[in-house]
Amino acid sequence: MDTYDLQIKSAEGQLSVLQLTDPHLFAEESGTLLGVHTAQSFKAVLESILNQNLHFDCVIVSGDISQDYSVSSYQRFAHAVSVLERPVFFVPGNHDDGPLMYRILSDYGVNTQRCLIADKWQFVFLNSEVYSVPHGWVERHELNYLRDRIEERPDLNTVVVVHHLPRHVNSRWLDTQTMHNQDEFNSFICNFPQVKLVLSGHVHQEYDQIFNNIRYIASPSTSIQFEPYSHDFALDLKGPGWRYLQFDWSGNINTQVFRLPEGRFIPDTSFTGY
Repeated sequence: MDTYDLQIKSAEGQLSVLQLTDPHLFAEESGTLLGVHTAQSFKAVLESILNQNLHFDCVIVSGDISQDYSVSSYQRFAHAVSVLERPVFFVPGNHDDGPLMYRILSDYGVNTQRCLIADKWQFVFLNSEVYSVPHGWVERHELNYLRDRIEERPDLNTVVVVHHLPRHVNSRWLDTQTMHNQDEFNSFICNFPQVKLVLSGHVHQEYDQIFNNIRYIASPSTSIQFEPYSHDFALDLKGPGWRYLQFDWSGNINTQVFRLPEGRFIPDTSFTGY
């Protein structure tokens, strides 16, 4: 089955979702990305989430789980997120091996379904990966899959989850690595008033804007952060982060970003790219 039906247990009548993104894990636990031990920063994020005692019904990971395409990095990820004790869903990022992920992750307890339904909401997971290059592209068959899911359940509010944010963030270097067919993507989803949100990763920073009555959200990475509005490649010293979202049955979305304190995971700012 390609659809996961999630039973909501919230007494407040809300669906609560934890978004994690861009862990960039390696086969070796000691692996570093621009000076940050990504396995350690991911573990620290998970520990902070558990200490918050937030209620959440599921976890969505919006890509770049791996940095080196390795089986071991995905095993490491699955073992780490198991402490959250909630269903986990994902989309591939540009540093991932999408076919490998869909082939093995279910063996380690991570869900590979591409549609999640929870009462009045559905989440459709699309693949924007173009293997081994930074930019993204959503193929027509992916858009058709989204259309089919909406037409099958037109009564549901819809969230599109995709790694590459289909908007520019006014950062010259990063905007060259966006979803390269974002005009096609955005024009397509505008045909469906059911689409309330596009939830993404990739940009390693906070983003929350509304265009054509659709909300676009991206979130901090659990590893390194990119400096907003930077002309050339630049790293931000803000701490690794995560996002908490609440969806009510009338279609409203509330969200909050949390971060680890600055100074725990400091990147090497001498790098000019990665």
